[in-house]
Amino acid sequence: MALSSDAPIMIKKVKKVVGGGHHGGAWKVAYADFVTAMMAFFLLMWLINTTSPEQKRGIADYFAPASVSETTSGSGGILGGTALGDDGAKSSGSMSSVEQLAPEAPPNVKETGQSAKSPGASSLDQASEDALRKELQAREEAAFASASQSLRQALQDMPELAELSKQIMIDQTPEGLRIQLVDQEGRSMFKEGASAPNDRARILLRAVTRVINQLPNRISISGHTNMSPNGRTASADWKMSSDRADASRMLMQGFGVDPDRVYQVAGKANSDPLYPDDPMLAGNRRISIILLREAPVLPPD
Repeated sequence: MALSSDAPIMIKKVKKVVGGGHHGGAWKVAYADFVTAMMAFFLLMWLINTTSPEQKRGIADYFAPASVSETTSGSGGILGGTALGDDGAKSSGSMSSVEQLAPEAPPNVKETGQSAKSPGASSLDQASEDALRKELQAREEAAFASASQSLRQALQDMPELAELSKQIMIDQTPEGLRIQLVDQEGRSMFKEGASAPNDRARILLRAVTRVINQLPNRISISGHTNMSPNGRTASADWKMSSDRADASRMLMQGFGVDPDRVYQVAGKANSDPLYPDDPMLAGNRRISIILLREAPVLPPD
């Protein structure tokens, strides 16, 4: 059967949809911008929360400087309405501005261009010297306290010194840090009538030397005896106390003390008892070692 030539011809167009019906990737860009803005916002809030009021004030002054002129006239500008030279429209140029701002020279200016010391300069120098002395004194007190603590700690840590700790007395005097090696009843540091230290005294002097070597102060060593039963100071007491002090000095130098640090070695017999109420007590027999307070070294005037 033949086809009719009058039949209509139909053309069907198929529209293809790309992306499965979605709107493309534009929303991703918008979402990324939103997340970035939120990160910047929270970062700003965190910075505001962590900055101090002084820092906030400095930031505010940076964005709103006080040096900006509020007027629009020429007098509010940099030149303040004046000309750069004397031949301008205004005769009061930059030279007059300089003359008004220049400070007056002090009346005691020397010809060399240096001014002499004002009356208040001496008081300022004195104040600075006093402050230096106070600072050095505070440092010395701290050093003495540290040395005292180190010696007490050494007495506790070393077994051979534990039972001897009662024979060491540490205190601070106007002269300096005083370390005393004191006799006890039945526990003397020297043989009776002898000047050489025994083993007990050697152990204590070695421990004291370790602490003394940590400080640069000079040293004063003095020997003391107790009063005899008759209440008199025998001539032998002066010699014995000085010999014991000198023997302690030699022993400390053997343990490492610099000889140049020894300022004084003295024998005081029983003239300065540790227990004045009982001058015959064995505790009055002792060796006193003082780390002297040093005067601060000040610059010359």
